[in-house]
Amino acid sequence: MTESYVLALDAGTTSTRAIVFDRSGNILSLGQQEFTQIYPHPGWVEHDPREIWTAQLKVIREALAAVPVERIAGIGITNQRETAVVWDRRTGAPIHNAIVWQDRRTAGVCDSLRARGLEPYVAEATGLVIDAYFSATKIQWILDHVPDARARAETGDLAFGTIDSWLIWNLTGGKVHVTDYSNASRTLLFNIGSLTWDSRLLDELGIPRAILPEVRNSSEIYGRTSPELFGVSLPVAAAAGDQQAALFGHACFTRGAAKCTYGTAADLMMNTGAERVKPGLGMVSTIAAGLDGKVDYAVEGVLFFCGAAVQWLRDELKIISKSAEAVVTTEDTHGVYFVPALTGLSAPTWDPYARGLIIGLTRSANREHLIRATLESMAYQVRDVVDAMRTLSGIAIDALKVDGGATNNDFVMQFQADLLGIPVLRPRVVEVAARGAAFLAGLATGVWNDREELADTFELQRKFLPQMDRAKADRLYVGWTRAVERSRGWIAPGEEW
Repeated sequence: MTESYVLALDAGTTSTRAIVFDRSGNILSLGQQEFTQIYPHPGWVEHDPREIWTAQLKVIREALAAVPVERIAGIGITNQRETAVVWDRRTGAPIHNAIVWQDRRTAGVCDSLRARGLEPYVAEATGLVIDAYFSATKIQWILDHVPDARARAETGDLAFGTIDSWLIWNLTGGKVHVTDYSNASRTLLFNIGSLTWDSRLLDELGIPRAILPEVRNSSEIYGRTSPELFGVSLPVAAAAGDQQAALFGHACFTRGAAKCTYGTAADLMMNTGAERVKPGLGMVSTIAAGLDGKVDYAVEGVLFFCGAAVQWLRDELKIISKSAEAVVTTEDTHGVYFVPALTGLSAPTWDPYARGLIIGLTRSANREHLIRATLESMAYQVRDVVDAMRTLSGIAIDALKVDGGATNNDFVMQFQADLLGIPVLRPRVVEVAARGAAFLAGLATGVWNDREELADTFELQRKFLPQMDRAKADRLYVGWTRAVERSRGWIAPGEEW
């Protein structure tokens, strides 16, 4: 019997990729292309949706050139979350650039929503906080600023989607307008309890229901690709936001299973199963994935400055010339702590008025101590979030699965295990989000039978076990918490620096 493959599309924030996986979860071929980052004003970030589609189509063809296309069982999509696209249903043309999750232009709208007392309802309905990060106020901005957009939206002439919806629409020749539960849960418009678009929030934000996609399982056949794209018609069989796809790709299928993605930012997510944990302590509650009409929930903490702290050492301080030079050459930091709150503090503190802090300097402190303190700051921030998750949910985290660039640094991973007091598990296949999308598509198309079979494909590259004395680990962490406290509230609201 000929083995089937799965094609995963990984539509990220700065580049898009296409990866073909075999039934063992191994990578057979890969295509990747960056696309343009558009900054019209300070704090604004946009993408051209047409460029994303063109780049995605190119890399799909590159990946498929290396394998027999007839052996592709289906396509799974994972995508940058929250980024909003609005397009014309008749022509398929976007009416405005996509507004990216990083964009802050609607911060004032969010302030007004909080002033209207909506925050408790938003938390209860969506599991999120009111923030420009999420899609809803981006949609509202497009409808308010593009001529005739609101009237066209109300008559059903326009469609909204996150990047998964945009790609599915184009792959199917405009026949299918859907999203999945995980991406819908990031819009600030989806009720994660009733699993429906929330009428009150649509009314409060003035967003017509007619523009919204149908919400479907994360793993099911939504439609088929137009035959002229690849010479055959392939099932489009899965979608999931990038962090939820990474959770699935790590085989975190059980309550308490957790992963951390160490990128420019970091994202820690824990599966809470059928239990929906009420948001709090700087954590949000979200949908992990939906299969067979049922959803698993997750609790999530986002850290703004993880790998970006090393980039800051390289690009601004210039004490290293490339990120690979950030290596540990000292036994300790000589009492130095670096709190990388260069854009404020994120989870679990969420203080936009905090600023970066280097503290504990003495006459003998040097470059090597600061490099080590920067690497340690990644692990300290993750412990902040893990402790908050444990407290909020009452669920034990017995191990942490990891992916992302910093996981290649053995020191950071060992220090992480020491701080948490639990094993840190680094997988052999590091393209975890794409792997999760492939798993979801493979379940929908019969490549794999169930999640138990997928769990067997998880292969460790290395397990980092705690080695540090617990009293010492806790003493070091107390020093970190003192440093964080001193970084808080450094500027007053309205100050520019």
